[in-house]
Order: sequence, then structure tokens, then C-alpha cells
Amino acid sequence: MDQFADRLRAAPQSRLQRGAAAEALELARELSRRAQLAERPGHEPLRMPDAGMFAAADQVTVAAHDLALVLKSETEIEEAVRLVADAQKRAGV
Repeated sequence: MDQFADRLRAAPQSRLQRGAAAEALELARELSRRAQLAERPGHEPLRMPDAGMFAAADQVTVAAHDLALVLKSETEIEEAVRLVADAQKRAGV
């Protein structure tokens, strides 16, 4: 996750505009959703707002760290790692 966030921070604006930031935001939203569901089962998770393309890396970092605090099994960790890896490939960074 940190590698993906670092690559987003280093990416040129044109790359972020071509979809890397949008991909990162979608990942951050999914990680945040999973963390909220784990913390408060049965409650509707809040949707992470779009803070702009230059904040996408930070949003991924925060959401991933929040999720890491509530994961309970190796399977959940592996799934989260896979989500990040897939998002990084789609983002092209």
C-alpha cells in the first residue's frame, strides 16, 4: 500500500488525470467501507469524499491503515493486499 501511495505522490498530474487518482479514490473508498463494516456491523458505511486528485494517495494511506487495525484473519489481510495490487495495476503507477 505504501508503495502505491508513494507512486501516486510521484506521478505527474497528467497521469493522475488519466485515471490514476480516480482508481486510488475508488480503492480508498472500498478499504474505508470494509473498515467501517468491520467496526460497526449492521451500520451503513459513510462514503469517503473526493478530496481531489492530489489527495488520493493520502486517502489510500488513511483508509488502508484504518482497515489494517480491524482485520482479524490472514485471509482478510491477503484480500486487502490483493485489492491494493489490482488497483495499482489499473492505475498504471
